Amino acid sequence: MSKINAWLHASRLRTLPLAFSSIITGSVLAYKQFPQNFSITVLVLSLVTTLLLQVLSNLANDYGDSQKGTDNDDRIGPKRAIQAGLLSFTEMKAGIVITTSLALVSGIWLIIEATKGLNIGIGIFFFLLGIAAIAAAIKYTVGKNAYGYLGFGDMFVIIFFGWVGVVGSYFLQAKSYAGIILLPATTIGFLAATVLHLNNMRDSENDALAGKNTIAVSLGLEKSKLYFYWLILIAFFCWSILFLRMKYEWWQFAIAALPFLLFTYSAIKVFRTQEAKDFDSLLKVNAVGTFLLSLLLSAILL
Repeated sequence: MSKINAWLHASRLRTLPLAFSSIITGSVLAYKQFPQNFSITVLVLSLVTTLLLQVLSNLANDYGDSQKGTDNDDRIGPKRAIQAGLLSFTEMKAGIVITTSLALVSGIWLIIEATKGLNIGIGIFFFLLGIAAIAAAIKYTVGKNAYGYLGFGDMFVIIFFGWVGVVGSYFLQAKSYAGIILLPATTIGFLAATVLHLNNMRDSENDALAGKNTIAVSLGLEKSKLYFYWLILIAFFCWSILFLRMKYEWWQFAIAALPFLLFTYSAIKVFRTQEAKDFDSLLKVNAVGTFLLSLLLSAILL
């Protein structure tokens, strides 16, 4: 495998649709309510910054899990770049530094473009939020106190994929905040958490041996399944309340909620699954379902 393909493998570009869901959802809701404020430049920079943060998270995850020995021959999921010998620790560390630098540049440019004419304090707040996002991307598995090993991975996914991603992109476009935006933000965040939880259910046996105490490890298989169902139910509840509050027609809600058929399918499969390896195929189902949710919302609103 060439070095370019090795870096593409390590970047795990298949995870990007999930990250983009936050930006699309927040941006389209802002456009619907404040079309006069909408900026294509801000949208593009938001997507680029999110792309870089997601790649950074994937590279750091590869580095941290390999360093701790969690990525080994007993792991069920796809082999990581360091684990497979495609990239060295030194190369991966350099990739993390470069991606962090690019994310900083893109993020600062985004803040400058999006906060023109606003109080400088808002720009500083979003800069600090960006630093927090970079730190969260790296510290999931890297370092002695990596929060992914302490069971806080799901919480950080809900915060950054949901509340920060959706509410942040909404504010940068709308130049204002509305409490109702927390409903779709919670939906996207909780659905993103289902993808991580499926990943952790798949790897729970190996993670337990490596000392990676995810929620899936702590709860055990049956309680992990119940937790998975609750994540989907809360996401659906918030999505439903959003459409009730915005007073759209029933058929609009029906179309925008179609991806929940995919989540229902994955919930049924999870209920029937007893082998950890069988969770792997469902990761794509929930990731694609979340992305479709944001696209169908865009179609309905626009």
